[in-house]
Amino acid sequence: MFTLKTVLRAGGAALTFLTLLSPVVQAADAPAIPAYVKADAKALEAKIIAWRRDIHQHPELGNREVRTAKLVADHLKKLGLEVQTGVAHTGVVAVLRGGKPGPVVALRADMDALPVTEQVDVPFASKVRTNYNGQDVGVMHACGHDGHVAILMGVAELLAKRRADLPGTVKFIFQPAEEGAPEGEEGGAELMVKQGVLDTEPKPQAIFGLHLGSSYHAGTIAYRPGPAMAAADTFKIVVQGRQAHGGRPWTGVDPLVTSAQILVGLQTIVSRNMEVIKEPAVVTVGALNGGVRSNIIPDKAEMVGTIRTFDQGMRQEVHERIRRVAENIAESAGAKATVTIETGYPVTDNDRSLTTWAAPVLAQVAGPGKLVEGNKTTGAEDFSFFQQKIPGFFFWVGATPPDVPLDKAPSNHSPLFKVDESSLVQGAEAMASLTVAWLSSH
Repeated sequence: MFTLKTVLRAGGAALTFLTLLSPVVQAADAPAIPAYVKADAKALEAKIIAWRRDIHQHPELGNREVRTAKLVADHLKKLGLEVQTGVAHTGVVAVLRGGKPGPVVALRADMDALPVTEQVDVPFASKVRTNYNGQDVGVMHACGHDGHVAILMGVAELLAKRRADLPGTVKFIFQPAEEGAPEGEEGGAELMVKQGVLDTEPKPQAIFGLHLGSSYHAGTIAYRPGPAMAAADTFKIVVQGRQAHGGRPWTGVDPLVTSAQILVGLQTIVSRNMEVIKEPAVVTVGALNGGVRSNIIPDKAEMVGTIRTFDQGMRQEVHERIRRVAENIAESAGAKATVTIETGYPVTDNDRSLTTWAAPVLAQVAGPGKLVEGNKTTGAEDFSFFQQKIPGFFFWVGATPPDVPLDKAPSNHSPLFKVDESSLVQGAEAMASLTVAWLSSH
């Protein structure tokens, strides 16, 4: 669940990185990728694009991906995979056993769309509407998950064709509700983990995932070792005052003024209390509501916001300071603040050893100058729940058309988000290459 709008490192830094990377890519111990992977992926390109367009035209929200799940399951069954459906509501899990003994690796794709009304002028644009939290909304694959599903369907077909030579087992995880489950429901990667997707046989020893992103042009692959995407939490602060006439404020306790002071105080948490040279952090108030009339001081006000962090210790400290700031400022004004913090997705933390191994593989897929180390992004991803159980590696495949300036490209989650479909075959080649190389070298 994110809007990938980070800026690439300055040209000099990127060039330095690529120069340092080249000897690694060319080293004798760089993981080998069979020549058939690129050719087989290219041969599947038309199919992958067709699947993506079909899914794009028929988007479904989290925990409601019924049609998408059936499309996936039917395809995997035709390939002869062991298929399980109904995992974490609508998830599909499939196992491909190679013809040779070896380890187990998992590959993940998320399936859900967003409550966004599409504005992209393409023949396969979504016209779907549904009810979301009591509102009539459009539904759109505005974050590229249609491409993720199509890519992994293609990878499954590619690897199934080569299963006789595959030294190990692949577990395919088609996950619902990455963007969040409907209110009152569990879902997503967290529920899949809870239901044992990584603990049931065959148990994977590593997991790979990707995301199509608007911050990179098609043809570019980006990754980052360690903390790559933020933990995302939400908070709500209810300030209880005492209602009074607007012309006689001294007879009450103004929750709006108190809330304004709390809002300003919250901004000092990052700027004055967090060690920002260690990891960045964000505390944002997104809404402040209270009162109904110009001459009435209300009895309460409410604010809601988001917290983004990259370190668990800092995450806990931010939570503690939000409570302290809100409660103490409210008390000083004679009001009372009630703070509720809901923990969301953990940090997407790429295993450093696995990342070091994977970078030369991706460099071979991307080609000279096309693999970059991206900046951290304050977007969040529930792939992080898988990474809490086993080593995981998550990377980005550029999806912005080459003729569109990156600073002008509609971001993920925008109604104008548009995928350059050449990124799909690159994504399939990258995932298949990582899989075959990992099984062969582990």
